[in-house]
Amino acid sequence: MATQRRGTQPSEAAQIPNLRSLLRPKMAAAWAVLAVLLVAAQPTSAAPVVAPAFLWAPKNYGFRSDDAKEVVHYQTVSPKGLAKSVLEEGGWSNLMCSKEDAQKNVDVGIVFLGSKLQSSDISKDKQVDPALADTLKLSFTSSEFSMAFPYVSASDDEKLENSLLSGFAENCNSAFERNRVTYTDTCTVTGQDLKKHRSMDSIRDLVTSRMGNNPSGQTDLVVFCSGGFEDLDPAKSEGELLSELVAMLKKSGAKYTILYASEPSGLLENPSSLPLGRYLAEKTNTTKPGRGKCDGECLVKSTLLEGTFVGIVLLIILISGLMCMMGIDTPSRFEAPQES
Repeated sequence: MATQRRGTQPSEAAQIPNLRSLLRPKMAAAWAVLAVLLVAAQPTSAAPVVAPAFLWAPKNYGFRSDDAKEVVHYQTVSPKGLAKSVLEEGGWSNLMCSKEDAQKNVDVGIVFLGSKLQSSDISKDKQVDPALADTLKLSFTSSEFSMAFPYVSASDDEKLENSLLSGFAENCNSAFERNRVTYTDTCTVTGQDLKKHRSMDSIRDLVTSRMGNNPSGQTDLVVFCSGGFEDLDPAKSEGELLSELVAMLKKSGAKYTILYASEPSGLLENPSSLPLGRYLAEKTNTTKPGRGKCDGECLVKSTLLEGTFVGIVLLIILISGLMCMMGIDTPSRFEAPQES
């Protein structure tokens, strides 16, 4: 009887399907999930840092023919796009790109480059530099002509002063070369016959000498870089320097216009070429003002690094679990117990 029962039972190969054929689609699905996780675990580039820019003049000086007093551009623009908008819509083409015999409406144009303000700071109640926020707000609202660019993307490959000046030169063609451009000694611009200001008195002397002595021709352009002056003692905040500069221009009676733009101090000259660990270390170990704490970009990169480590650990756990599951050699069903 037992022999006959065994003879009527299906063979073991028929009862137990091939384990490899069962696991093959599972293995394919596991590898597909693993590929997706590997792609998701790749570190993505940090969101670009955006900073605001403001352009104003106490009088219109013929910059705009319409009656618009305050103009706001909400599009995200590059530094060179900002330079083009300032020339075309802000009226600076009459200052920077005019002919030598053209009538000069403004004595001096100021490009003030900061390192504190980001676009996200505008809506905050507590400002990092209250003096800066107050000066910008007062100057912007009390001027007859003003433009705002809330979102200017920061460039990793070029310093802000170089980007703006090259943008002016590209859109003015050869006319920009005739401009008298001077810089504060903290600017990184290099070249021959560059005049650099080492104090606020030097800028005051320049403004005074240009008032009324040059009724035609190009307007003088002063590039005031972050930090002000190398030998500034005692050190002053960005807002104090801007407030002092505006007060000096008002007191002199000069016709002026100011472009404020910000390059947040968290950006290095070329951070993409540095290892992330060294990049963060250089930002925290420097002794320059504004570089001693982790700013917005630093937080993004540190969070990205932490997330990458966590993703790698979870990926290792997933791979180990899948390999263990695939190594289990258990049949899908068992034979019924044989009766004696």
